[in-house]
Amino acid sequence: MKDKFYQYIQNLQDQITSKLELIDGKATFQEDLWERPEGGGGRTRVIENGHVFEKGGVNISGVHGKLPKSMQAYFKVGDVDFFACGLSLVLHPKNPMAPTVHANWRYFEMYDDKGEIIDSWFGGGQDLTPYYLFDEDAKHFHQTCKIACDKHNHEFYPTYKKRCDEYFYNAHRNEGRGIGGLFFDYCKANDTMSMEDWYNFVTEVGNSFLDAYVPIIERRKDLPYTQDQRNWQEIRRGRYVEFNLVHDKGTLFGLKTNGRIESILMSLPPHVQWVYDHHPEPGSDEEKLIKTLQEPKSWV
Repeated sequence: MKDKFYQYIQNLQDQITSKLELIDGKATFQEDLWERPEGGGGRTRVIENGHVFEKGGVNISGVHGKLPKSMQAYFKVGDVDFFACGLSLVLHPKNPMAPTVHANWRYFEMYDDKGEIIDSWFGGGQDLTPYYLFDEDAKHFHQTCKIACDKHNHEFYPTYKKRCDEYFYNAHRNEGRGIGGLFFDYCKANDTMSMEDWYNFVTEVGNSFLDAYVPIIERRKDLPYTQDQRNWQEIRRGRYVEFNLVHDKGTLFGLKTNGRIESILMSLPPHVQWVYDHHPEPGSDEEKLIKTLQEPKSWV
């Protein structure tokens, strides 16, 4: 399974970066191959200062070795080996009318001292973080997620949509990071789903990503905007940074397993503002966004 999924994310990385380069029309992804001293490595691809994308990364990794002590306590296991692979992407468009998007699809195995698998699971999801709210964009993104889920189980979309709203939540701000999407983790074999079934589901979601995001970025990338709107985008990016550094489990896992810092932190946008006690004007489009983020909404 690990070889099969790692091959899948390599191919998916190629598909996604090729499409995004076509959309940008100026910048290309710079590739960086790296190795982890304890075992494994990855292929980082970053795009910067493009016509459409100010900063973005589409990264894959496959790492293995002894599970660090800090993660043994987290998973409540003893001295075990592990393998983890996944694709993680974040795209920060230049235009504040265009939303930031994040996605991740991953697979994890743990082994006993004989090399036998003692646990394995899939995780992942995809979510949208707009700076200005366009209902048609939110509906399209969620509808695409729902279509992918419904092919496997009609309970998946409402379940994983709710988990996404709960996970990507800045509790210290009492607001969501964005308008959500899907979030699933610890997807293990059970009475109704084999690991092969989970593989089919996770790859279905991965394959839906471009369908979910490309129509949105195409609609918004060339819209006019003001400097004030750009400032608002950078203030909201600050909230994005806060979530990734304070709450995100993926960032924590990467840092605690001696992951590659540049790849872990590639999700951070290049231009961000923290304005003291900032509040949007009452009745403004900016306030509309805040109110939506404070109360998760059903989009489909």
